[in-house]
Amino acid sequence: MNTARWPQVRLGDVLTKKADWINLDPDTDYRQVTVRMWGAGVILRRIVKGSGIAASSQIKVRARQFIVSKIDARHGAFGIVPDTLDGGVVSQDFPVFEAHEKRLLPEFLGWLSKTDWFVDLCRVSSEGSTNRVRLREDRFLNHTIPLPPVPDQRRILQNLDAASAGIEARNRKGIAIEAELVAVLTKGFQKIVAGAPRACMSVVAPLVRRAVEIDLEARYPELGVRSFGKGTFHKPELSGLDVGTKRLFRIEKGDLLFNIVFAWEGAVAIAKEEDDGRVGSHRFLTCVPEPKLATSEFLRFFFLTNEGLQRLGEASPGGAGRNRTLGVQALEALEVPLPSLEDQQWFDALQAKAKRARASSAGAATELGCLIPAMLNQVF
Repeated sequence: MNTARWPQVRLGDVLTKKADWINLDPDTDYRQVTVRMWGAGVILRRIVKGSGIAASSQIKVRARQFIVSKIDARHGAFGIVPDTLDGGVVSQDFPVFEAHEKRLLPEFLGWLSKTDWFVDLCRVSSEGSTNRVRLREDRFLNHTIPLPPVPDQRRILQNLDAASAGIEARNRKGIAIEAELVAVLTKGFQKIVAGAPRACMSVVAPLVRRAVEIDLEARYPELGVRSFGKGTFHKPELSGLDVGTKRLFRIEKGDLLFNIVFAWEGAVAIAKEEDDGRVGSHRFLTCVPEPKLATSEFLRFFFLTNEGLQRLGEASPGGAGRNRTLGVQALEALEVPLPSLEDQQWFDALQAKAKRARASSAGAATELGCLIPAMLNQVF
């Protein structure tokens, strides 16, 4: 399709502003609507009684109308009202427009508005100080867009909608795969720990501290540990001068790592090959499993189970957030299940299979996630 032949049409010639103001009844429930940024769509903000809205009137929106956030239009906050939100309400900070459907299909506008250049169009239509930037509706409506005939719009919509439906189906499949993997791993773990003896971490995986002697002219690449079992990440390098009096400890591949500040919320990981040789402060504890007793992968899985997180929480006294710190002695005294090494290795192999399945699923999802932007770029 030759987009160069599409006529340029003023938005104001194909969009009409609508403001269906209604008076709010204090005892009636209303669905307040809002818009997510970067083309993420129109969503329900909350259901609230009229008495809970700081205004006596609101604008009623209808399905297939185009709604814009004045404040965040420059960040891609606009979209088409879905059928499920027909009759919802918004404030005057959300201008509402109806498309002239003989020239512009609302669904076509919905896809077109997800392009980078449409976001730029809204950005240059906004003005104001740093904290008071607002969309100027007159500027917005004076911009032009490439607009094909309605039959061409329908053909484009068919292709984009089909691709979107395929991505949604793949995402649902990915969620189902993840649930199945979790179920399989949980069942396998419960199988090998049932009736297994327990032993203290000081015996199973004692703390190992490899202190680093600081050279003021050297550089030290730091390692971090994400919460919720999401692994390690690389921090920027520190110069010897930046380190100052901070104590650093070397991390080696295979270490079982704990961020003592957030261990209670699953900041537990295993140092990967690319993490070898990096450093962590005293807030990162490195434990090395006794090779004849346990594996790092098995222990990491245990600490991310409900029981493991509970034990870490009990070993991390204090209030919320950074006031909860995992104690070294408490960690060393913490008892962990100790099935046979053969059973642990079997379970590690099961984890490896699950990891490969997750990587395959994530790779497919990433490829599909790139499909829509590529199609939009090709079309527009």
